[in-house]
Amino acid sequence: MGLTSKAVLALAVLLAVVLFIGTVWLWPRLARRSWRAVTGRIGLLIATQLAIFASVGLATNQAFGFYATWADLFGQETSPGVVVDHDPAKGGTPVDVRSTRPVNVPGGDRPSTAGQIQKVVVSGKESDIASPAYVYLPPEYFQPQYKDRRFPVSVVLTGYPGTAEALVKGLHYPQTAHLLAKRGRMQPMILVMMRPTVAPPRDTECVDVPGGPQAETFFAKDLPAAISAHYRAGRTAGSWGAIGDSTGGYCALKLAVHHPGVYAAGAGLSAYYKAPIDVTTGDLFQGDKELERRADLMWYLDHMPPPKTSLLVTTSKQGEDNYKDTKAFIGQVKSPTRVSSITLDSGGHNFNTWRREIPATLEWISGRLNVK
Repeated sequence: MGLTSKAVLALAVLLAVVLFIGTVWLWPRLARRSWRAVTGRIGLLIATQLAIFASVGLATNQAFGFYATWADLFGQETSPGVVVDHDPAKGGTPVDVRSTRPVNVPGGDRPSTAGQIQKVVVSGKESDIASPAYVYLPPEYFQPQYKDRRFPVSVVLTGYPGTAEALVKGLHYPQTAHLLAKRGRMQPMILVMMRPTVAPPRDTECVDVPGGPQAETFFAKDLPAAISAHYRAGRTAGSWGAIGDSTGGYCALKLAVHHPGVYAAGAGLSAYYKAPIDVTTGDLFQGDKELERRADLMWYLDHMPPPKTSLLVTTSKQGEDNYKDTKAFIGQVKSPTRVSSITLDSGGHNFNTWRREIPATLEWISGRLNVK
């Protein structure tokens, strides 16, 4: 059973309850001072606490989507990605659809009513990276009257480590987009949901690492080309945007700032503005100071020509540590770049906060994308 399986969580909770009841029931019998009784008490306490810890950990992982599989949890997922051949003569395809699932809304079993979620692998020709994703197609995509229509696209990115599954089950992007479009508050839109970690387990921060994973190239060039070739997706700059939380928020902003000819808008929920260097990233820049400076969005906005794009940043007065940096970032923006913000009175760096911000974010990005 998978790490995110509800059955695994239920078994862990059941085991914790059984051990707790067993401890209460057996404690009087283990009250003696013999070594066997002492060992029994220690064993029961340790087992009960481990079961409770496992239950809380599994529940937290399901809520926040930190790890997708057991291999991911124990650091056994070390493959840097899959090199693929895209030669059309050899039958290569940039988007490989692995499965489909309904959207969790009324009428979800009918794509023309609720849309559809497709689990895919997107392969990049220039970056030689292949990464899993979930693609949400709105109901209109399947309706006959829209058969020739192309749709705007928002790339939605998790934090690190994060899982794309969490964007569907934890942050409810497809359900929220469906509801907002149904109410006329946003236009029908394709969502490409994935994590920024395209070379697991390394946190590449959407950087083209010298001699390493070309993550920025994947998101700026390969992903739009692959999705536009496979789906009826917009092919102009005005039809693509990016949204992300935490690390994904930094990536979304960077894609819009660095590549305004591709991404017309970028929204960073609880984002930071400079790529960190730590044990999860390794040496991202390999001594390339220019690359390091460009990865600092504050520096970029202060020293480079302002890009013609739209940015949205979110923060909280209490509970977020990016409040001051966000205010400073807003102050760095110069025309023709446009910036908007969402500032909550309180809210932490977590799913509950982001769920409060996602509806307004989807409406905002919808108003800045169009398909010509």
